[in-house]
Amino acid sequence: MRRSGASGDTRALARPALLSALSLALLYLSALVPGGRLGMVALSGLVPAAAVISGGIRGGLMCYAAAGILGLLVVPDKGCALLYLLFFGLYPAIKSLCERLPRPAELIAKLAFFNAILTVLYVFLSEFFLPFLPEPLLGTGVLYAVGNVVFLAYDFGFSKLIALYLRRVGPVLRK
Repeated sequence: MRRSGASGDTRALARPALLSALSLALLYLSALVPGGRLGMVALSGLVPAAAVISGGIRGGLMCYAAAGILGLLVVPDKGCALLYLLFFGLYPAIKSLCERLPRPAELIAKLAFFNAILTVLYVFLSEFFLPFLPEPLLGTGVLYAVGNVVFLAYDFGFSKLIALYLRRVGPVLRK
């Protein structure tokens, strides 16, 4: 007699583990790429979205936590690892939770999360860990305004990538 729960438990653990390894590899590459560090960190942050899709919020958070903690230990540029831990790695789970809210509340929750993280990065960490962030030329108001516009574009593009993943990769994984 076959135990159906054991296979499901193994898959529920294996997928986030494999995805966290992929995310960590991309995060490590972000420290090695001369230009585009921010882009590579953002790319590594897309991987937990696959974990959220395949394993739910729990799977996404497992992927994020494993890659983030290991990133702090092995990635040479701790700024990249912190950026992953504070925003890019965590955002897929936050996005999934926010998208369960009604549309206006969803947008407010996403912007509140982004602005809170931007504040933490700007006030507490930019001086020490994230020297590649540009200094705001026209003041912090412009930094937040431009940051919010860029974040909304990122969120829109992220949603399109998730839709593409669901359409192309999701059916293959279910086989």
